[in-house]
Amino acid sequence: MRSRIALAPALAFALAAVLALVAAPAPPVQAAPAATATYNIWAWNVAGWKMNRASTTNGMVSGAVASIGNRGAQFVVFNELCWQQYKAIQSGLRNAGWPQDVNNFSRWEPQTSASCNGEPYGLAIFSKAPLGTAERLTLAQDESQEQRKLLCAPLAAQPKVRFCGTHITPSNTVINGRKINETQLGQVLARIESHHAAGGTTVIAGDFNAQPSYGRLNTWYDAALSTPDNPDNTGNYRELDDTDPRCPGYGEATTENNILGKCGQASKIDLIFIRKNKLTPGYTSDALAISQACDGPCSDHRITTGTASITY
Repeated sequence: MRSRIALAPALAFALAAVLALVAAPAPPVQAAPAATATYNIWAWNVAGWKMNRASTTNGMVSGAVASIGNRGAQFVVFNELCWQQYKAIQSGLRNAGWPQDVNNFSRWEPQTSASCNGEPYGLAIFSKAPLGTAERLTLAQDESQEQRKLLCAPLAAQPKVRFCGTHITPSNTVINGRKINETQLGQVLARIESHHAAGGTTVIAGDFNAQPSYGRLNTWYDAALSTPDNPDNTGNYRELDDTDPRCPGYGEATTENNILGKCGQASKIDLIFIRKNKLTPGYTSDALAISQACDGPCSDHRITTGTASITY
């Protein structure tokens, strides 16, 4: 009897401790810290048929392969690339030791059926790291025979990071009550915003056929970005050249044509966008002079490059 009485206080204390543990709220779950990665981006509208007549030997292909390597690019977009040139660039990059996986580093999407000596031309993306399953969006049709596209693919090892390329029509034709170039830009923006809503980070580059100052890009450019040469923005994206001090908010020309851009230069229509909340400060971009090594100019567009650190 004596020992049972002696144990009672100890038992009561132990029971109280257990009940306190059960009643205590669970500690909050800590969100995993965002990962950060830096990418060098490279984009070029090569005018594969218009300027190069589908050639794989006139210097455009070899020049592109060399530039990709020299610039340390990890993500590459081509516009107006003939099928023959796409295959030649694949081979050239393999031979240069550029891709980590020689069988899984590029994706192709035709925009015409037979514009390059019977072969199509279109849009291509290349990635130094292996790619996952491609996503292909056909945009609203303009009055031409070319079918504009959006082509995206995630990184196989980091599927939250997605690379995309596009080529928007220059047409202002009103179709179904809206200018067709505005419709296409809206379709592309909606798709990459859906990537963001699903927790992804998208890098998109290509020929947007719109200068940064054009009103149809206001829903793209960050609402916090307002300069004399790029006002009235309402969007969430930064273009990697929009901090260029030579033309703030606009950037450097990506053509050498007679279409006037801002700050006394030619037009800028080749753009690289990343959503502002996935982009760390210090991003940069550059437009390279058009090479004359392709029996004349290699394109009517400059190669556009950029470097950015993103979170995902």
